[in-house]
Amino acid sequence: MSTVIIHPNHPIVSQGQWLAERKALLAREKELTRLRDQIARERRALPWVRMDKDYVFDTPQGPRRLADFFDGRRQLVMQHFMLGEGWEQGCKSCSYMADHTDPTLVHLAQRDTSFVAVSGAPLAEIERFRKRMGWKFPWVSSHGTDFNRDFHVTFTAEEKENDTGDYNFGSKPPGQEMPGVSVFWKDDTGEVFHTYSTYGRGVEVMMHTYNLLDLTPKGRDEDGLDFTMAWVRHHDRYESAPAKRSCCAA
Repeated sequence: MSTVIIHPNHPIVSQGQWLAERKALLAREKELTRLRDQIARERRALPWVRMDKDYVFDTPQGPRRLADFFDGRRQLVMQHFMLGEGWEQGCKSCSYMADHTDPTLVHLAQRDTSFVAVSGAPLAEIERFRKRMGWKFPWVSSHGTDFNRDFHVTFTAEEKENDTGDYNFGSKPPGQEMPGVSVFWKDDTGEVFHTYSTYGRGVEVMMHTYNLLDLTPKGRDEDGLDFTMAWVRHHDRYESAPAKRSCCAA
């Protein structure tokens, strides 16, 4: 007969007691859901900024402007992907975000929304890394433009060294390239408006794996790491992770 190994610090209770505590937690979860819905309403109510600056991006289809990325839809979600000029590969955390993107595109399209990723690296370097990772989502280059600077995701060495850069609406950038997610609206006249951006932990909106891990007993299991996402690898660089078994299991 196999022996079940119980975590020594975790309480084990009857089904009835578990149900009572689960219902108490459900009440807290409902509070969070209502708060999340309220914040989403406040997010949608934010004023917009007209995009008057004419940015031209390098794409596999040739030069394109921001308005071209909507593909006939009114809304555009953009990932500011950390891939700088001359980098051997894209940021691991941004790649973790991007791994969740391709399956969502068909669903986003049903809600009048397109998606594009933007990086400061030249297009040839983006395409080389995209081919390795096997991604299909649109990914364009802002190389040679002010776009990344204007959206506070690329900083100079001096800004990083002197803590003078402005990342995430007032904090200092820990690196010269930083992640973000921005949202845009295109009206019937073709004008484009910036409606929202989020940075720092706000980019977890693209990390669906975290939502599932947050349901598990171990959670994200990041305590004790050098930094929270130290475990993340490019999806083609993970070592195999066999299922762990109890040493006493039959």
